[in-house]
Amino acid sequence: MDKSEIGRDRLGAAGDDFYAALMAAHEGLSFEESARLNAKLVLLLANQVGDLDVIRAALRAARGD
Repeated sequence: MDKSEIGRDRLGAAGDDFYAALMAAHEGLSFEESARLNAKLVLLLANQVGDLDVIRAALRAARGD
């Protein structure tokens, strides 16, 4: 994945399905449990991406840098 692609919509119409699945995964969790789920998800997705430069670019984009 090219770093210039960070933030590009790759899910299209499936984005709504992803959002629904994400919200369902958080349903019934406490704030702390939800934060742990998010942290685990970030680590799993970062491992899936597998490119530290791309991950750093995504971190900067998420911070708004």
